Amino acid sequence: MALADTFSQIVDSLPDDWTDLELDLRIADEERYIDTAVYLVTCNAQPYSKHDWHWRLLVAHRFGHAASAPTVHGALKLLDDAGIAGELVVRQTRSGRVEVTQMWGRPQSVRDDFKRIRSQ
Repeated sequence: MALADTFSQIVDSLPDDWTDLELDLRIADEERYIDTAVYLVTCNAQPYSKHDWHWRLLVAHRFGHAASAPTVHGALKLLDDAGIAGELVVRQTRSGRVEVTQMWGRPQSVRDDFKRIRSQ
């Protein structure tokens, strides 16, 4: 199965309140390592050293310090289009966390809008 399709299935299987997703990626042909690294730079994949897996992908749902799900999907689609086969494994998911935002000094209308946008 294509990497982008596998990623879509993983994301679709998560609950709506997921916040962080950690995946490991291994490519089938290690001679294509440099080519793969070029495609994965857009989603800030972290290479492993001396490990059975090649990269760690950190994905954020609505907020956080990680690549967004559409960005990771796009990078994996580029790998699929380049004919680079591989395997994805879910290592960790987190859900139910809330974004903390400084609201001191902001009017109530901003607070209400922020709450409305984030609750969707």
